[in-house]
Amino acid sequence: MLRGLWQLTWLEIKIFLREPLGAIGTLLMPVAVFLVVGRAMGRGTGTPSAGATAFLQSGLPVMASVFISISAVVSLVTIVSIYREGGILKRLRATPLRPYTILSAHVLVKLLFTAITLSLLMLAGRRLYPAGLDVPVFSFAMAVLISTLSILSIGFVIASLVRTARFAQPVGALIFYPMIGFSGLFVPIESMPPSLQVVAHLLPMTYIVSLLRGIWSGAPWSAHLGDLAALAVVSMVCAALSAKVFKWE
Repeated sequence: MLRGLWQLTWLEIKIFLREPLGAIGTLLMPVAVFLVVGRAMGRGTGTPSAGATAFLQSGLPVMASVFISISAVVSLVTIVSIYREGGILKRLRATPLRPYTILSAHVLVKLLFTAITLSLLMLAGRRLYPAGLDVPVFSFAMAVLISTLSILSIGFVIASLVRTARFAQPVGALIFYPMIGFSGLFVPIESMPPSLQVVAHLLPMTYIVSLLRGIWSGAPWSAHLGDLAALAVVSMVCAALSAKVFKWE
């Protein structure tokens, strides 16, 4: 099983890299947004406001990391839809590989490229942040991978329901990107109207932002057990749902 998983994962990596636009969009676009926004805020005229400084120090890396995760999930939704529409999933299903091996290969590829993009983000951050900035890099990387894994489960549900590749990417983007506005990244959840606070607490992106922001700031994992529990519930529910509705053809 492990040999088949590795071979299929390596094949998916090569297929992904054969599409330059997809690779650039996944690996470089979040880093480019991070650098452009960071330089614009850090080199603007006058002294940055307290809010701008706080966003530059913690909000910007969290925002870029969220974009990395969403980009990976939208890419997964698109690829699975393309494979289904082209009959590739059906042919893979007919091989000796088990279904969870086939789907696990896609997850591993997305997690791998998420890790690569995050590494590029950290390298780019050296141009924006002082050398003495104490950031728990390993813990933050683990938080990003956990967040990506959680919403990848949502991506499988979307890929199960969206039958055509033409609509897969816009549907994925339409579902995930609006979540950012309710996540507390730009506007504190406490300042939202009560009805929007309820919506925010129902969305996984809220717990992702809370986890990433806390770990980036040096908070211990024990302070975010609630966020981890919420993301675990999302993963389990979506995994169970996609297992029932996922279509191979």
